Amino acid sequence: MSTITVTNIKATGETASRSATGVAAAWVNFNGQGTIAARDSMNVASLTDNGTGDYTNSFTNAMSSGNYIEVDGSVYSGTTRATMLCGNGHSSLSTSYRVLHVLSDDDTDGTLNNDPDFVKRGFLGDLA
Repeated sequence: MSTITVTNIKATGETASRSATGVAAAWVNFNGQGTIAARDSMNVASLTDNGTGDYTNSFTNAMSSGNYIEVDGSVYSGTTRATMLCGNGHSSLSTSYRVLHVLSDDDTDGTLNNDPDFVKRGFLGDLA
């Protein structure tokens, strides 16, 4: 594979260019219920189910450090309450990231973690 080195990029049909460092370094869309499986991804080598609502993804190509940005979203069809994803302490942020899916605290059964139908994660930062 060849490498093209650029400072800015612009897709065909776009009017504005953007910094090449502003493009996603990795992303994944996966099923968080039952046997988890990626629907589609880029630069994500594997997914691990650590328990209810608790997932780790490993990067195919490592990030240069743990100083990147993660953007998460999830859909849980079993409730209309708010959901959120929280980073879950992990020692090797450059090679993998762990996240916990949490429902709002008005969950009537007292359980805050749930397996969402869709987990969507994006990572912005520099690759190693």
